[in-house]
Amino acid sequence: MTGIPFVAPLAVEYGRVDQVSPLIRRVVAENPSKYTYLGTGTYIVGRGTVAVIDPGPRLDSHFDALVAALDGERVGAILVTHCHADHSPLAARLREHSGAPTYGFGPASPVVEAIEGETLEESVDLEFVPDVALRDGEIVSGPGWTFTAVHTPGHTSNHLCFALAEERALFPGDHVMGWSTTVVAPPDGDMAAYLRSLDRLIDRRDEVLWPTHGGPITDAGPFLDAYRAHRLDREAQVFDAVAGGLVDIPAIVAVLYADVREELHKAAGRSVLAHLVKLVADGRLVVEGDGSAGPEARFGVLRSPRPS
Repeated sequence: MTGIPFVAPLAVEYGRVDQVSPLIRRVVAENPSKYTYLGTGTYIVGRGTVAVIDPGPRLDSHFDALVAALDGERVGAILVTHCHADHSPLAARLREHSGAPTYGFGPASPVVEAIEGETLEESVDLEFVPDVALRDGEIVSGPGWTFTAVHTPGHTSNHLCFALAEERALFPGDHVMGWSTTVVAPPDGDMAAYLRSLDRLIDRRDEVLWPTHGGPITDAGPFLDAYRAHRLDREAQVFDAVAGGLVDIPAIVAVLYADVREELHKAAGRSVLAHLVKLVADGRLVVEGDGSAGPEARFGVLRSPRPS
């Protein structure tokens, strides 16, 4: 597998506001977990009139920390990368407190399916609907800051990154993280879309990436190249596993993720499924029987080319 040059852990003090660049401050929520790493990093951009990116989960302590960090300033925009429960829920309370409009691609997908033993209502913020629905390329600006929305479906269908022109920086939400690869979980997650979106970020050539979880990626080009290569290597491994007789997801995960903590195997299974769905769509694998490419399906190699 291609190695990814993951960045060093942050020195986190929950509730503290850290000036991390001339325009950017960060406050980390106290919600560490196997998916959120050390917690959700909420970014405050600008001075006087500011933008807030990914307000975070419903935590009183995090809301209080944000209010303290914003003391004496006006919130001009609340930007949400996507609707997972560690990113968007606090937007409503911050909007009520500040009067600032919320911006995002749109509400979460209404698809309901359990992920990692949780209902989507617990892992996805189904209540968030942005005041302003952004499309790819649209701009949100304030005094001293200019953001361009970059639609990057894959992790979720409504995922946006935000490009800050003044610092040639990108806030990639969960599309790219400095500490781990990103879970792509069907049905809303889509590996083919994820790879296309990753190619878009590679072509952008931003100088620094500020993920919602973990530290900044300061050598963005090589990191993104390695991130993409890792995904393609994993796709090749998944194909080879099926060709070698591992026809269901648990069997594939047991082999390909043998060196990964077992508590993460269900999430790994979702990414394996995303690769399998893509390989079926690409005409390289088939679903055995009459079923669809779902978590319980069995897969095989397409033995003859499809008719043209």
